[in-house]
Order: sequence, then structure tokens, then C-alpha cells
Amino acid sequence: MNLQSRHDMRAKSMVLAGHLARWSSRHWKWLTFLIWVVAAVAMVATRWPAIYWLVLGDTDDNIRYVQVKDWLAGQGWFDLRQYRLDPPGGANIHWSRIVDLPIAGLMLFFRAFVDQGMADRLACGIAPLLPLLLLMLSLGFIGRRLAGPHGWLLAVVAPFAAQMGLGMYAPMRIDHHGWQLALALTMLAGVIDTNRLRGGIMAGVSSALSIAIGMEMIVYLAAGGALIALRWVFRPGAESRMLAYALSLSGATSLLYLLFASYANRAMVCDALSPIWVAVFGAAGAGMVLLALAPLRGWPMRLAAGALVGGALGLFVWLNWPQCLSPYQISPELQRLWLANIREAKPITAQAQSLVVPLLAIPAAGLLGLLWALWDARRDGERLWAWATVGAMMVFSTALLFWQLRAGPAAQLLAIPPAAWAAHRMVAAVLAGSRRARIAGVAGVVVLGAIAFAYPLYPQTVKLYQDMTGQKPKAWRPAALARTDAIKKANGRCRTLPALAVLDQLPPATIFTMVDLGPRILATTHHSALAGPYHRNGATILDIHHAFDGKAAGFRAIAARHHATYLLICPNFPEGTIYQSRSPGGFYADLMRGQRPDWLVPVRLNTDMTLPYQLYRILYSPAGSEEIPQQR
Repeated sequence: MNLQSRHDMRAKSMVLAGHLARWSSRHWKWLTFLIWVVAAVAMVATRWPAIYWLVLGDTDDNIRYVQVKDWLAGQGWFDLRQYRLDPPGGANIHWSRIVDLPIAGLMLFFRAFVDQGMADRLACGIAPLLPLLLLMLSLGFIGRRLAGPHGWLLAVVAPFAAQMGLGMYAPMRIDHHGWQLALALTMLAGVIDTNRLRGGIMAGVSSALSIAIGMEMIVYLAAGGALIALRWVFRPGAESRMLAYALSLSGATSLLYLLFASYANRAMVCDALSPIWVAVFGAAGAGMVLLALAPLRGWPMRLAAGALVGGALGLFVWLNWPQCLSPYQISPELQRLWLANIREAKPITAQAQSLVVPLLAIPAAGLLGLLWALWDARRDGERLWAWATVGAMMVFSTALLFWQLRAGPAAQLLAIPPAAWAAHRMVAAVLAGSRRARIAGVAGVVVLGAIAFAYPLYPQTVKLYQDMTGQKPKAWRPAALARTDAIKKANGRCRTLPALAVLDQLPPATIFTMVDLGPRILATTHHSALAGPYHRNGATILDIHHAFDGKAAGFRAIAARHHATYLLICPNFPEGTIYQSRSPGGFYADLMRGQRPDWLVPVRLNTDMTLPYQLYRILYSPAGSEEIPQQR
């Protein structure tokens, strides 16, 4: 092949690539959908054992599963009380039915083709993938806004490198966090949309939906609303977006309250969409409407008026519901005994380096991409504002990591737009740049590729460094290593469906067990439990801690008060190690030492497997002891 032929072939290839790029730009939504389908099939296939064995990720997933099944079995639409937690009164759950709808729809659909058990598992496997599609579309929209018509692709596929963020969409992860994160990105897409009317409606409706699902993202949503107001201050003509946002936010919030607020959430509560928040968002919307319609000229006047309205709104909330300014309405004792021991409620500075470094890889790449993008857009006012908006949300979410680890998924996902933009620019440099630009682009792509695979690469990199330098980490003592291994095994085995399903040999009863095992017992058996890790269930959570921390006599009295028939203990379960460490002379520690009172009778179940837990029947009137009535 001569030089002319190669030149002609390259020219034809460039023309074909141009046609393909233009076609993909026009049909990016359908292509995103196809990418999502491929990803969904792959994720379901790789997670099939978890689907088959009903391996629900955490306590929220288990309670959500039970909540949906109870609704399909006849529980009322507005009745979200979980009656199998601390029966007969039940536990007050602060959620809504919004997330229940797609799960229930999938359950009913699959029940037409397979048995109910398999149908419900398939629904739990597929349901988390629905908000993933919304997330990908929102990121693609943002990518096109910031990087041009071809900037959607890398933004769409980037979530698959954000392992903590992607974990919110894994099959069986049926709780509400995936939806809330996706809606936060949809809100951000609306804030920077060049179509101000559409963007305002998009931001307002997505914010209202997130709030109706739960209040976890309220600080991000408030930040988005503040950025819309700030843009109105400094940009004439931005009042149309603020007006659309205010009307859609207040209107959608009121409508969603009417449609989804549970009986419990119709009270003046702070942790869910309640009359308090309907009033707050109604007042905020009214204030924004007045500002948008007022004939205010010049940014100083608009800033003063906005500060006045914002201050009045803050005063309104503080005078009427000052308790809502605190993230948790729990007692200091509950904070000390329970919440302080939850890993995700601790800051990133308290986490292991093996978690911190991969987690921060994408936010770090996002920060570098942001600085580059701000410099690139310095002469384009509209793009500069869009980047400043995205950057503010990204920096804010990353800063929250130093408050609680639970901000990790949001920090990773909100860092994707600038990181994907930087990757897009580097790929473009490799394909069409000068020789120097191609070399720099290749180096950048390699670095970003390493960041994308930070989770699997980091431990390998650490090992390689240790081998090269001879700096081996201090070896764990055999006893500590064995204890860690035992805790990991217990945490997995005690939650398994085969192990817990054996309990259904017994008639339905209330089982006294650890807080983190309660929801799993509800999901896998016909029995009841005392509590799950939900703050409205705080009094019962405290009772469980007091029962395990205190003496045997105190435990029996608490168990009787909660109508418990059985005690289930999982040796080496993580929660149990807290009781042992905190109260070495307490009831739980005594049980682990084999000191069992005579009013605990071992229950033998008919099974060939070695059960990972110990089950006891609680006797309330043993011979020679004072009778303790079991209140029924």
C-alpha cells in the first residue's frame, strides 16, 4: 500500500467516523438505553447467585422487601408501619410508597410466569437497575451540555468505575438510595440546562420526588435551589428558570404529599415529607415567585431582596420547627450506644486507607478536571457558570465525606461530569490532536484508566510497592487474624436464606435478636423481631442494647416486655462484638463464655446443616424463680 492509498483510506475513515459521530449524537438517548440493557444483563448474570438466594444487601433492602410484600398482601397504601417489628404495636417506618411501586410492579409481572418466590427475587434483582438508567441519562445530558454533542458517551459509562456509587444500583439493592442519587443528578442537569423553562421544571420535580422518597439528599437539593437563586441574582433573564423551579417544586411537593405521605408522616415530623416540609417548600416557592416577578434592577438590589427572603424563610423554620435543623432527632444515649458505632456515620478520616484511596480517586480526578474546565471556559460566561455550578455540587459532596462516609456514593457520582469531560478532551487529543497533544492525551488516558480501575488496582499497587521496597506491613497476630476471619464468616453465614429459613419449623413468634439481624429475620422467615436500625425505633433499639449490656435478670424483664419467645444469638456477629467489648460483664458476654441461665432452653431444629446461630426458648416462670409474665 503506497502513501496515497493510506492517505485516502484515512480520509475515508475520518469521513465515516464523522458520520457515525453525528448519528450517535442525534440518537444518544437510545444508545444510552442499549448500553444500559447490556450492563443490566451483565449485572444480573454476575449477581445471579445473590438473586437466587435472596441476598439482600443490607437492613434497608430487607425491610423494603418486607414492606412491598406486606402491601401486596393487603396492607394499606398509607400504612407503612412494620407490624412484625416489636409486635403487636409495630415499628414506625419513615419511608413512602414511591420506591415500592416499581418493585411491586415487577413482582406482579413475574408472578404471571414463575412461582411467587422466584418472581419476587427476580423483581429485587431488576428493580435497582431502573434508577441506573435515569442516572445514565442524566449524566449523558450533563455531558452534552458541558462537552458538546459527543460528550455523552464517557459520562454515561463512567458510573461503572465508581464502585461505591455503582453499589447503590447492584441487583438486590432495592432500598431508596439509588433513586435519590439519580434524582440528584437529574436536578443538577436541570440547573445547568440551557432551556431555562425545561431546566427549572426538571430541577423542581426531581427535587420534589427525592424529598418524597426520603430526606437524605436534602442538603444537595437545597444547594441546587440556592444555585438557581444565585444565578438569578447575577444573570438577567434567569428569572424564568427560578420561576419554573419554584412553581414545580412547591406544586409537586404538595401533590406528592397528598399521594404518598403515610399516616405517620402526616404528623409534624422532620425526617420525612410532612406538613412541615410542605409549608417550608411552599413558603420557599412563594418567595422565589415573588422575587422572579418583582421589578428588581441590578444585582445588588436582587441580592438584597434574595437575602431578605432567604432570611425570612430561615427565621420561619427556626421559630416554628427548630428541631428540624438537626440531622437526627435521637437521644444522646442512642447516639452514643448505637449511631456512633455505625461505620457509614463516621467521617472518612476514621476509615481504613484501603477504602479511602479508591473512594477518593474519582473525586480527585473530578477536581483536576474541574480546574481544567474552568480555565477552558474562562471566556464563555454561560459555560463558566455551568461549570461553577457542577463544581460547587462536587466540592460540597466531597467535603461531606469529612462528616460522614455515607456521602461517598454522591461524591463519586457528582465528580463524574468533570472527570468525564477531561477524559473526553484527552481522547479527542489522541484522535485528532498534534503529535505533542497526542502524547499528552495518551498519558492522561492512562492515568484516568488507572483511576477508573482504582478499586482492583490499589491493593495490587500497594503489594508491588511493598515487594520493591521491602516494607512489609506489620503482620497481624494469629489470634487477631482468626478473630477477624470469624467475624467475616459470621456476618455472612448468619444472614443466609438456608440458615434462617430453618426457623420456619417453629410456629410464628417474636425472636429477640440483634438490631442488624431483625430485618433479615422478617425477610426470610414468618417470625417477628424487635427492631431494625431505624431512628424512629430508638426506644426499642436502646432496650436491646440495655438487655445485652446488662445482667441476665434485666434481659429477661426486657424480653418479657417485648413479648419475645425466643433468643437468637450469632457468635462473632459484628454487632455482638460491640456488646462484648463495651460490657465484658454483661449478659451477651456471659453467653459467649458459655454462662447460660437455666431459663434459656436450647431449641433444636431439624436440619442437616451446622447452623451458624444459637436459638433458645425464653422461659418466664422457671421452677424456683419469680414468675415474670410475658405480656401478650
